[in-house]
Amino acid sequence: MLSAAEYGSLVSFLVQAGARPVISAEDYLASHHLPNWYPLIFDLTPETRVFPSDCDLETELRALAWPEYFIKDYVKSLKTSVGSRISKPEQVSAVVADMQRFRGVIEGGFCVRRVESFLPDTERRYFVLDGVAHAASDDMPPIVHECAKRLRSRFYSVDVVRRTDGQHRIVEVGDGQVSDSVGWTPKQFAAILAEHFLR
Repeated sequence: MLSAAEYGSLVSFLVQAGARPVISAEDYLASHHLPNWYPLIFDLTPETRVFPSDCDLETELRALAWPEYFIKDYVKSLKTSVGSRISKPEQVSAVVADMQRFRGVIEGGFCVRRVESFLPDTERRYFVLDGVAHAASDDMPPIVHECAKRLRSRFYSVDVVRRTDGQHRIVEVGDGQVSDSVGWTPKQFAAILAEHFLR
């Protein structure tokens, strides 16, 4: 994924070449960095606290005193090694070390998310373009439309999961640089792009 500086450079090069970026650097970071989208949909997603990258994270976790913690930076969680989910504050040092090892940098700072109980295999990905939500199937939870009303960036992804109490919850908003299609075919995705950008 492109960092803030890398995306800013891309936009600059496009402008210099006489092209007009579809997504501005501001809109990119509005969905790429969790602290930018979280305040706008805080009630639709797990509770999150944001800490600077140079903080004593173990001490901060002890102060929160949550039963479990999900650790990530502004962009990504740790999908390898020990993973991002821990139950004891003293486990966070291993998570941070592996985040630095595998990603090379902590982008922005730390986002500590409260762990909620989700139903397995219920996560679905949606895309929002120009305020219109799109699904790969006929299943479109109302929470996606609500997210589309609140987050005004031109293009972003929304990952939704069902909690064990049946409620839909947003687990992630992204800038669209997804690593997996999560139910979408290339043809479906191309169709929604054509609908918005080729008219």
